[in-house]
Amino acid sequence: MWKPNFYVLVISMSALMLAACGESEGESPEATASLSNDPIEIEYWYAFGDKIGENNEALVEQFNEVQDDIIVTAHYQGNYEDLHSQTQASIAAGNAPHVTLNEIASMGAFAEAGMTEDLTSYIEEDNIDLNDFVEGLMGNSYIGEGIYGLPYLRSTPILYVNKTMMEEAGLDSSGPETWEEFEEYARALTNDKGGVGMTMPVNIWFYEAFVKQSGGSVLNDDETEATFNEAPGVAAVEFIQRMYNEGTIKVPTGDEAGQVALQDFTNQNAGMVFSSTADLTNYLSIAEEAGFEVNTAFMPQNEQYGTPTGGANLVMVSGHPDEEKKAAWEFIKWMTEPEQTVTASTNTGYLPMRESAIESEEMQSLYEQVPQYKVAVDQLEYAGPRPLNANYAEAQNILNDAITSALIEYNQTPQEALDEAAVRINSLLK
Repeated sequence: MWKPNFYVLVISMSALMLAACGESEGESPEATASLSNDPIEIEYWYAFGDKIGENNEALVEQFNEVQDDIIVTAHYQGNYEDLHSQTQASIAAGNAPHVTLNEIASMGAFAEAGMTEDLTSYIEEDNIDLNDFVEGLMGNSYIGEGIYGLPYLRSTPILYVNKTMMEEAGLDSSGPETWEEFEEYARALTNDKGGVGMTMPVNIWFYEAFVKQSGGSVLNDDETEATFNEAPGVAAVEFIQRMYNEGTIKVPTGDEAGQVALQDFTNQNAGMVFSSTADLTNYLSIAEEAGFEVNTAFMPQNEQYGTPTGGANLVMVSGHPDEEKKAAWEFIKWMTEPEQTVTASTNTGYLPMRESAIESEEMQSLYEQVPQYKVAVDQLEYAGPRPLNANYAEAQNILNDAITSALIEYNQTPQEALDEAAVRINSLLK
C-alpha cells in the first residue's frame, strides 16, 4: 500500500527552513532548489498474475529505468473484484494508489463516486492523438463529458478450438461461424466417454455477446432500463439451454467454474471454450505441453456477429497532491504509448489499443507467424462497449442468478426468469 515517504517529507521541510535562512543570509535560490529534486514516488495497483502480472512488473521496471523523475512501485491485488474493493478501501483510509486499473464496466461507478480523475485536461495539454486509439476500445473511457481512463489491457471474448480434435472429428478446424454450426460442432465433439463440445460457465460477458449477436442489448441506450428480457436476450438463454439439455455442453457453477472450463479444455474433455483473448498465450502454452493445436475464431454469429469489449483501463486515483497527479499522468501516458502497447499485446494476447501499434512491423510480423493473435483484432469490427451504469455490477449478479435459475435449476422458464430479473434491475438502474 502507498505510504508517505518520510525521507521526502523531511527533505521538503528542511528545504523550506533553509530557504528562509537563505533569504536572510543571501543564499542563491538555485542552491536551495536542488534539495527538492528527489524523484516523485507513486504506486500502481494491478490485477492478475502469471504472464499478465509479469508484463505489468516488467513495464514498470522499464519505466523506472528510462527516466529519473518518477519512481513507480507496482503491487498485485488479485482479480478485478479484489482490486476494486481494495482500491475503494484504500481511498476511504487515505492511503490509495496513484494509478490503478478499472475493469471497464466499473469505470462509471468509480468516476461518479469521485474516486478517479478526469484526464481530459492532461490529454489536451499533451496533445494526445485520441484517434490513434482503436475506436472500438474507447467507449468505456468516456463518462459524461470527461475521459476517465485510457485503454490498457483490453480484450474481447473469442472462441478457442482444439484443432486436433476438430480434424479427428472431420470438422473444419477454423471453427464454427454460426450458432447452427456451433451446435453441430458441439454434437460432433460429444462422446460417451464424458467428452463434450464445450464447457461454459454462466458468464454475463458471454451473455452480452449472445444478445448482441441476436440484434439486441442488455440495457436500453441511456442505461435506465433492462432490455435483456426482450426476444434477443431470451433467445440467448434458450440457445445455451438447448445444448445443455442435449448434453453437448457442460455448465459448471460456483467460484471454480472458470477453472473447470480451463481444465476440461486442457485435458481435452471439451473441444471448445469461450475465453478472453488475454488468455491466448496461456492456451498456446497449454496446448503445446498437452500435445494438441489450438485455433482461435470469432464468437459465432446468429443474426450478426457481436461481442462486448472487456479488460481494463488505466485510471488516476483522486485525492493526491498535484505533483503526484502529474507523475501519475506521465506513467499512464507512457504505458499507453504504441511501443508499450506492442509489448503488452505480444506478451499477453491482450488487444493492441493503438492503431499505430497494430500497423507496426512487430505486430504485423506476429500476426503472420501466429495468426491466432489477429482474430480478436479483426473481431473488433463487431465490438461495442459494456454498460457504464454505476449499478451494473450489482445488476450482473442478479442477471447471473436468473440465467442459472432457468438453465440449471429449472425453477423458471427463460422468459420468466429474465422478466423477474428485469424488474429488480430496473429499480437499481433508476
